[in-house]
Amino acid sequence: MSAQIKISPSILSADFSKLGEEVIALEKAGADYIHIDVMDGHFVPNLTIGPEVIKKLRPLTKKTFDVHLMISPVDKFIQDFAKAGADIITFHPEATPNISDTINLIRKEGKKVGISLKPKSKIDLIEKYIDQVDLILIMSVEPGFGGQKFMPEVLEKTKKIKNLVDEKKLQTEIEIDGGINFDNCIQAKKAGANVLVSGSTIFKENRGDLKKNIGILRTN
Repeated sequence: MSAQIKISPSILSADFSKLGEEVIALEKAGADYIHIDVMDGHFVPNLTIGPEVIKKLRPLTKKTFDVHLMISPVDKFIQDFAKAGADIITFHPEATPNISDTINLIRKEGKKVGISLKPKSKIDLIEKYIDQVDLILIMSVEPGFGGQKFMPEVLEKTKKIKNLVDEKKLQTEIEIDGGINFDNCIQAKKAGANVLVSGSTIFKENRGDLKKNIGILRTN
């Protein structure tokens, strides 16, 4: 298990009528990253926010904006999200004709690179790029909607990725996203994840006590 567990609250579960206040509150509550899900209604069956919203949120916090692009084709949007204030830009291998080109585009913008696997996506898709990225995001639900149940079958994939990262002596972060709660976060950490994305649990448990919920996820 990684010594340093980071918590990346997903603002998909925040109150969108006061998104700025929610982001400020997450920073005060001890969030490490702010997880921003971008969906295009094409790559996944839902629509969320675009670069303009990120641009408006950016001055409110110095926290790392962990931006997960569920959009295809992804390349033509990378510069917009980089300019808007994303710090980590994560994409899906299925959303680009050339993974190396996409990695290079993100690097060219001076941003950290993340690559994501959907629950059914095989490790082979990303294996040869592991030493070129900063973060590997393992989806533990089908991407597209918040509030889904955690899929424990992805833990085996998480362990295998952790082994690959360790074998190559890399500092690559392993992030897990989807249905993370106070119970399954323990299994996720044991499997090798060191960044936990959580939405509903952080915003809704313990009457929405963000600080308490982030603390429990980190230390459980």
